[in-house]
Amino acid sequence: MAKKKTKRTTKRKGKKKGGSTFLSDLRQVIAWSLIAVISVFGITFFNDYYTPSEEKKAMSLPEQRHSEARAELDEIPHDAEIPSLVKKKAEQIIRHTGFTVSYNSDYRIANWVAYELTGEEASSNVTERSNKFVSDPKVKGTSAQNQDYTRSGYDRGHMAPAGDMKWSARAMQESFYLSNICPQDPKLNKGIWKDLEEQSRVWAKKHGALYIVCGPVIDGELKRLGKNRVGIPTHFYKVICNPATNQAMGFVFENRDYRNRNLERYAIPVDSVEKVTGIDFFPAFPDKVERRMESVVEWSKW
Repeated sequence: MAKKKTKRTTKRKGKKKGGSTFLSDLRQVIAWSLIAVISVFGITFFNDYYTPSEEKKAMSLPEQRHSEARAELDEIPHDAEIPSLVKKKAEQIIRHTGFTVSYNSDYRIANWVAYELTGEEASSNVTERSNKFVSDPKVKGTSAQNQDYTRSGYDRGHMAPAGDMKWSARAMQESFYLSNICPQDPKLNKGIWKDLEEQSRVWAKKHGALYIVCGPVIDGELKRLGKNRVGIPTHFYKVICNPATNQAMGFVFENRDYRNRNLERYAIPVDSVEKVTGIDFFPAFPDKVERRMESVVEWSKW
């Protein structure tokens, strides 16, 4: 009898254990189902409200910071660095990652190149110099080619410097598009023009951000070089604005060597550059601010 009792007890325990396992499995199924529903809802909610745009997803982290920094400057007009042509010329506006070009298809060079340079960008070394000059894929019509510069005696001179584009590999690559390049005397390109590029980076680090517009002076008929008849500028200009203080100044250099490389000596009001170039710089600023900052040079405030 003892054996039978033991046997019945064992069976009873086994039946109880099996029921417990069934209930435990059922609870787990219900729990995982709830987790799955919550997860699907959470992902849908995130996608609807927090997924970045396709344009932002395509940006690298430095490019996103550049875009966000621009968005935070609410008090400064949007695209405040973009000038407008007063004298009518051939023009195609091309926007790249780090700069905007007004491309002149008649001369295969830019009317102007405009960009903002922040202190963070001026200090960045995210990417190295590209050195690969190529045609701009966005240019409509005839473009300059590398062969046009071969044995011409002229450098392929940057307007927006490669040194200002180290914050982004894409910005660096695009700075070598030939739409951003002009025939420059090697001694100008490696001399006072380079000095001004380097000084601009110093000012950007000091003041936080600068608006810069530069390019060739296109006035009258230019001499040409190469098979694609690229215009050879006689002069180059650069204007720089500090939006934090509404200070601005400009420079105009002949396409030649400068033995005296004291930049302060060549600083002139932006108004003077406008007269030479036929370009209205910083038109997005209020007229009162624009008139004042473009009429004087206060070197000591830089």
